[in-house]
Amino acid sequence: MKLLALDSSGLVASVAVLEDDNLLAEYTINYKKTHSQTLLPMLDAVSSMLELDLHTLDAIAIAAGPGSFTGLRIGSATAKGLCLSLDIPLIEVPTVDALAYNLFDTDKLVCPMMDARRSQVYTGFYHFEQHQLVVCEPQMAIAVTDLAEKLNARREEVIFLGDGVAVYRSLLDELLTVPHSYAPAHVNKQRAAAVGALGSLYYAAGKMVNADDYQPEYLRKSQAEREREEALKKAKEEPS
Repeated sequence: MKLLALDSSGLVASVAVLEDDNLLAEYTINYKKTHSQTLLPMLDAVSSMLELDLHTLDAIAIAAGPGSFTGLRIGSATAKGLCLSLDIPLIEVPTVDALAYNLFDTDKLVCPMMDARRSQVYTGFYHFEQHQLVVCEPQMAIAVTDLAEKLNARREEVIFLGDGVAVYRSLLDELLTVPHSYAPAHVNKQRAAAVGALGSLYYAAGKMVNADDYQPEYLRKSQAEREREEALKKAKEEPS
């Protein structure tokens, strides 16, 4: 089984190709360029290095959200276009689940954190049991203060990863009463390899969708939608 995996859900852009249990290639960039500038050139570079015929792919796995609205849409358009042209299925992998999978088989509670702005993060709680990822609390958008309160109540040692760590690490150190640590650089951000590894399990379990039916999971409304709702609410409240 040959699988292409894409992750453009956050600051990182990442492309990987997996065949059965082998990671054939991974190209990850964490820099200032937009995903519209990086994702397709990265895919072209990987395909060229592997001499990859896209028609040999069995499926495409995508980090399905939450994350950056723009990034998710770019990834969605890329994956859907490829799936439709190649007539192959799409595999939806929750972004936060894939982040947690970076820390495979740790004995600690895994807490990925993606910066969601407005003092919130996209997060979830995970364990590994018998070499399987177990979702303790599914991905959510939550205030960092509320996240710390929930973790303190669990009374478990926790390890954090994700781009939210750099933003909120000092606050977490201040608020947390449970033992905690932070993942090192090589596994602390989104990786298409993790999306692909989970995607391979989903493929084996038959968890795939038709590309036409796929929509990213945003978890909350975009800033533009919120501003529009606030403007409409204000207009209704103003006297005519």
